[in-house]
Order: sequence, then C-alpha cells, then structure tokens
Amino acid sequence: MTDDALPVAPLRDACLGPVLAWQAALGECVIQAQRNQYEMLTAWGKSLGAFNQDLWDRWVCRFGGGVPLDG
Repeated sequence: MTDDALPVAPLRDACLGPVLAWQAALGECVIQAQRNQYEMLTAWGKSLGAFNQDLWDRWVCRFGGGVPLDG
C-alpha cells in the first residue's frame, strides 16, 4: 500500500452508518410493535379468564346449590 492510497474503511463506515442506523430503527419499531401486540394479547387473556371465572361462579351459585368455594 502506498501513502497516496485512500483509506477504504472510513469511507465504507461513513456510507454504511446511515444504512445500518435505518435498519436498526426499523428493527426496533418491529420489535416494539410485537411487544405491544403481546401485551394486548395477555390483557385480553386475563380479561377472558376473569369472565370465565365469573361465569363459573354464577353457574355454581345457580345450579350447584351454594356459594363457590373460592368466595
């Protein structure tokens, strides 16, 4: 390598920096969207579980002859 040759690594890093930053930002957005979807799914599952528990308690009170054991 001669002294008058241009260094390639800094030029490559300068060109790829914005590209990699854009890809990282896009990946972070996708991961955040999936995290939000998972949180919504778990909240929906909890509410569905509470609904089913209430339905079971009402059935036990009506047809089972008394108050459910879990109060």
